[in-house]
Amino acid sequence: MATHDHEHDDHHGADGHAGHSHGVAADADRRWLAIALILIAGFMAVEVVTGVLAGSLALLSDAAHMLTDAASIVLALVAMRLAARPARGGFTYGLKRAEILSAQANGITLLLLAAWLAYEAVRRLISPPEVHGGLVLITALAGIVVNIAAAWCLSKANRSSLNVKGAFQHILNDLYAFIGTAVAGLIVLLTGYARIDAIATLVIVVLMLKAGYGLVRASGRIFLEAAPAGMNPNEIGDKLVAQPAVTEVHDLHIWTITSGQPALSAHVLVEPSGDCHAVRRGLESLLAADYGLTHTTLQVDHAAADVLTLTGPGDTSPGDTGHCDDAHGPVHREGPHTH
Repeated sequence: MATHDHEHDDHHGADGHAGHSHGVAADADRRWLAIALILIAGFMAVEVVTGVLAGSLALLSDAAHMLTDAASIVLALVAMRLAARPARGGFTYGLKRAEILSAQANGITLLLLAAWLAYEAVRRLISPPEVHGGLVLITALAGIVVNIAAAWCLSKANRSSLNVKGAFQHILNDLYAFIGTAVAGLIVLLTGYARIDAIATLVIVVLMLKAGYGLVRASGRIFLEAAPAGMNPNEIGDKLVAQPAVTEVHDLHIWTITSGQPALSAHVLVEPSGDCHAVRRGLESLLAADYGLTHTTLQVDHAAADVLTLTGPGDTSPGDTGHCDDAHGPVHREGPHTH
């Protein structure tokens, strides 16, 4: 008589975060983020006043960018707190994806702010206002120091988290922006060429668009349950079905729960004489060793005799399910095994 084995293997640490196996590390992340927030918020207030006095759009754009820096860090801190809550009720993964929501919000704010700054920069290229180069230069140099300190703080946190990476990208882009603003201030001071302020702003806009698009794309892939970058589900399915006693793999899904937590589930059929438990253990070991997939759910069944003769080796036709009428995605099969 055929036997059925439905197993779940999860090797995460107590807090569920890859790379963070204890609460001290998470607390350290929050502490470094809080220090960076104090640095950014304090200097932002100074820069707004200076930007208005100097008539510099580049300085005001830096201040606006620093506002998004501060917001991104606040979002990161809130998301960390939410993600640390245990799973309960209908939230079977807890609130771990609050981190991804935070990262997506960071990306969207970068894109929206870049659009507004681009409009203002073009307007100032056409009709440049008076800019006080010396004030711009001094403020930008101070901003470089503050952003280096803030970037160093965030570099001490866990940047494998897309959430922390989003906050880090904000600050790193702001550092580049301050360097551009300092150069613009120096040129205005030496030559009086005021349009350079708007040109520096457009350079900042390009950096913001690049960083914003990267964050929105990465977080969007997670929300759409796409396979993690670098993992090919078809390749993994073919490798699984090539293992001893395995005759078919279907309903193969690979997704990311939150940053650094990929997961896989699949329905696996084995030869009638095969050992379901041994096959499952072997597949779990393969997935962990070759792909770093330790959060796996494998349903392992014995295959009916007619399934073994439906198709030849390597058939991944999405329309021919054989065992399940509503299998999702390709069906990976090998011909009758001889091991």
